[in-house]
Amino acid sequence: MIVNQLSFDVVPTSRLHKRIDWYLAQPTYLAQVNKRAAPYLYHIVKRVEQRGLPMELVLLPFVESDFRPTAVSQQKAVGVWQLVEATAYHFGAISDPWYDGRKDVLSATDAALDYLSYLYKRFNGNWLHAIAAYNTGEGRVKKAIDRNRAKGISTHFWHLKLPKETSEYVPKLLALSYLLQKKHPKFTRPHLPNYALSTALDVGQQFDFGVLSSLVNVPKQTIHHLNPGFLRHQSSPQGPHKVLLPMTEKKLLQSQFFKRHFSQTYTVKKGDTLYSIAKRFNTKVKTITLLNNKTSSLLHIGEVLSLNKVTQSNSLLIDYEISPYLIEKKQTKPVTIEYFHQIKPGDSLWEVSQLYKVSVKDLMIWNEISAHSMLKPGNTLILHLPKPQLVSEPVNTKQYLSELEVLVKPESGPRL
Repeated sequence: MIVNQLSFDVVPTSRLHKRIDWYLAQPTYLAQVNKRAAPYLYHIVKRVEQRGLPMELVLLPFVESDFRPTAVSQQKAVGVWQLVEATAYHFGAISDPWYDGRKDVLSATDAALDYLSYLYKRFNGNWLHAIAAYNTGEGRVKKAIDRNRAKGISTHFWHLKLPKETSEYVPKLLALSYLLQKKHPKFTRPHLPNYALSTALDVGQQFDFGVLSSLVNVPKQTIHHLNPGFLRHQSSPQGPHKVLLPMTEKKLLQSQFFKRHFSQTYTVKKGDTLYSIAKRFNTKVKTITLLNNKTSSLLHIGEVLSLNKVTQSNSLLIDYEISPYLIEKKQTKPVTIEYFHQIKPGDSLWEVSQLYKVSVKDLMIWNEISAHSMLKPGNTLILHLPKPQLVSEPVNTKQYLSELEVLVKPESGPRL
């Protein structure tokens, strides 16, 4: 599934041969690391396919962290994708005392792929530059490209002067892709089934790992191991409440646990089809067929179908009032004021987000754009920034507004 979709044209160089030799000296490396990756890999592949990204990106967590979900680098980068806190936040992988999205493999995957897509666009469709920037930062790569351009020499990755780690980082990925594409006889390729070994379940409410373990008949330690993003024995009251379970979708949907807590019944009426029922109840035809163990799309009037639906239940929690540290104060949403940023040549969503200390994800939501949208100079971006609090000294408020106005001066240019 992965090998057949690798697309980078890898031309061996001396640096690349060095990394190839390193892998060949450890011929079972990928098979060993894949044991950690196996529960997540199918989901990552599907995300890469859905976005139309090169399949080589699936190999990045192997290069970054040997696919260790709880890995922490000296630079405080965390998880299989080695995301630092600022990057994770700006691309939607949230963290709080209950949960760290960087350790949640699938949440981190979404953030990392968003970041890589941004870098690909930033470096004019050059994946080697984008991958190098993922490792060392876009500023360093841009400076290296500018230096070469000023000297009139090639700006190809292999000719850039970059930090040693980055100079070896991209060849690590390319060497792995090369060995898989060439099916090198001395390098062991893992065999993976073409289906998910785990299934994501949106519990829809706060849950306790011990209760969930009893209900699904899966050891609590196994569920925690699959979901290292959760830092406590309960999910956060504010979420997320999505958990990976070590079973196929079919096994989960046909389990008594799912039918009891996450399904409802529907009686088939004249004119109903699986597609129309799926559309009406915001589900998938495949889910209905699996839930009801159907082998065909044929329906009978009066037939009773089970449909997936989250049912709120108090049985998924235990009363932990005896542990006061678990009680979190409710956070009130800050009052915001709408501001406008006029786009200047060279502006990017990342740079605007850094300037105003907001996330890229929020910028995209506020302006109804995607990570691939072009920012046209003269257009404006909407921002919702915290409203300054009233203070006893009026001069302080005026000073705040004056300083803010310098940064965020409303413009009358055309909207995006």
